[in-house]
Amino acid sequence: MLQQVPDRTPHSERTDSSCSLVFLASASILIGIATGTICGTFRLFLEWLEFTRTEMAPWFLHGSPWGGSFLVVGVALAALTAVEMVRRLAPLAAGSGIPHVEAVLSGITGPASWPLIPVKFVGGLLAIGSGLALGREGPSVQMGAAVADAIARRLSLGRADCRALLAAGAGAGLATAFNAPAAGAVFVLEELVGQFEARMVCAALGASISAIMFSRGILGSQPDFIASYPVLPTAVAKQLFFVMTGLMTGLLAVGYNRTILAALRLADRLPVSIYTRATLIGGLAGLVVWLDPHLAGGGDWITQAAISNTINWHLIPLLFVFRLVFGAVSYAAATPGGLFAPMLALGALSGLACSFVAQILSPDTALATAPFVIVGMASMFAGSVRSPVTGIILVMEMTGSSDLVLPLLCGSFSAMVVAGACGDTPIYEALRLRAAVGRR
Repeated sequence: MLQQVPDRTPHSERTDSSCSLVFLASASILIGIATGTICGTFRLFLEWLEFTRTEMAPWFLHGSPWGGSFLVVGVALAALTAVEMVRRLAPLAAGSGIPHVEAVLSGITGPASWPLIPVKFVGGLLAIGSGLALGREGPSVQMGAAVADAIARRLSLGRADCRALLAAGAGAGLATAFNAPAAGAVFVLEELVGQFEARMVCAALGASISAIMFSRGILGSQPDFIASYPVLPTAVAKQLFFVMTGLMTGLLAVGYNRTILAALRLADRLPVSIYTRATLIGGLAGLVVWLDPHLAGGGDWITQAAISNTINWHLIPLLFVFRLVFGAVSYAAATPGGLFAPMLALGALSGLACSFVAQILSPDTALATAPFVIVGMASMFAGSVRSPVTGIILVMEMTGSSDLVLPLLCGSFSAMVVAGACGDTPIYEALRLRAAVGRR
């Protein structure tokens, strides 16, 4: 929960503090420029790899009797290489990286050294680009934090300023990953540090704004997803459908969290090395790419298809279960890769299913599916991560749906209530606690 921190600084010290605030803001802009350039390039390469993977998969399927085997082996080797890089060069680069950033900001552990940046960059390209169901935001957040720590240390800043800039760099990474500057800044305050303090706000805004300005020069300024729908019905009874969407998606978010953790526990118990595990999971991802490349990767194609209502209703449960299991298995490979994008794809499928239910319950009104899908995305984020404001702003920026504030609030509130009632631990807190136990 955000806390307003009162300013108890003596008046005689506030002038110096104001000067240092200007310096902190300047440092945050520098960090944002570096983070936006690195993470923007990372995303650009990922988009190229996704395009190449999708375009080449039909050739592997039909061009040669051995093409599928080559593809499966190639993806398996990519996953193996990513794990090898992580284990030998930067062990902290495994997985999302967001739990590690939160642990650093909580004082539980120390920040990662700069070699994490190239390992996370190349390892993320190998794992996500080859087809594992992982998101780009985890690597971007951790690379942004590592960039910020390196620059802050180079400037010989104090501990408090280093902490503020590290959080700001992480937020700039998220902003770049989804072209969402406001969400990046709010993510710092709501999820990473959990408090509202002027210096932290200044650093977060400076880093996110400058990161987006530079990353948009690389990627363009268009939103991630295209959403169009008619004017929403304003009747209170119709708004209750979004509450229903949040309740259903909140339950699914609990299942998502527990599936991720169960997959990690199962992977730890398997009588095989981490290298063998990564190779087998990479081979599975290669098989998915071979059979249907749109079902591999972070899930952006699925999210857009749900928004556009081009998925047949009877395929939604099967597709949801497949992506749920495939995403959990992919995360268990211990390669660099995040959870946001796969999570949003599952929320989109949940929202699409709820739109069909709402239409059955209200056959007299034509209800657009896109608002339900967008509410499902935010509700999944709220139920899993337990940071509803970040989720709402993130989804609005990704889809350009600023007129859905009330439905998004209804869905996110309901999802959080359900997740809390189930006694579920937010996913990043659960992963952080799991890592802390592993270090003992």
